Amino acid sequence: MGWTPFVFLSPFLLTFCVFLAYPLYDSAILAFSQTYGPSHSVWVGFANFKNMFQDPDFWTALKNTSLYTLASVTIQLPLALLLALILNQPGLKGRTLFRLIFFLPSLVGLVFVAMMFSLMLGDRDGLVNVFLRSVIPGFPGEFPWLQNYVMASLILASLWMYVGFNMVYFLAALQSVSQDALDAAAIDGANAIQRFWYVILPEIRPVFGFVVLLSLIGSLQLFELPYVLLNGAGPERRGLTLVMYLYQNGFDRNDLGFASAIGWTLAILLMGLALVQRRLSRNE
Repeated sequence: MGWTPFVFLSPFLLTFCVFLAYPLYDSAILAFSQTYGPSHSVWVGFANFKNMFQDPDFWTALKNTSLYTLASVTIQLPLALLLALILNQPGLKGRTLFRLIFFLPSLVGLVFVAMMFSLMLGDRDGLVNVFLRSVIPGFPGEFPWLQNYVMASLILASLWMYVGFNMVYFLAALQSVSQDALDAAAIDGANAIQRFWYVILPEIRPVFGFVVLLSLIGSLQLFELPYVLLNGAGPERRGLTLVMYLYQNGFDRNDLGFASAIGWTLAILLMGLALVQRRLSRNE
């Protein structure tokens, strides 16, 4: 065999080393360095991590990201599962069309969604305020969604975009649920809730765990939506996220070492979540 396998593997190995292995190594070195421009750095040990944990903006970003992540798991996924259960009914007319309609928002980019919701949530002429004024007598002429309800606006925009995306995963999982088991449970007197809890949920639990992990990872990496929708971190930095905090330090303040420390902190957090999900799946 000789060098033949390595010749065929060389495109992948070269790409992996240039675009993944070396950047990871370099960012790990930068995380322990104080940078002065792109080519000058001084080794400072754990000073970047110490300064990060002492920075109030880091805890603000962590709090905002955690609230958004919690909403993604507790609101977005139950809605996606509910839609999947409804659209999985064989007697529902037009269910293929409804599946397409709910999935379509996930095909557009986050920047488009942010621009659309910035128009919808405008103080005076936003479509949401225009609609509310038409149906609620005495509704104020100006209602500052993007100033006073930053997190609610972000959650609403993400629900519109991702509920249909997660619905597809649940629909695929529901296809594998045994109809014989459901029929047997119905014959034994189980109602719809009992059939869901004791038959459907155990069958789709692996997919449910995967979707939860996917939502956690995506939520912790939130950046484009608040950055465009709020034109930055928003009032009083209520839209600041961990990735936006990394971006501001790395590219606005040109402190690549500090930004690398933030990036590795986020990477460790994501790896921890992945390990927890893997352990839970293995136990099941």
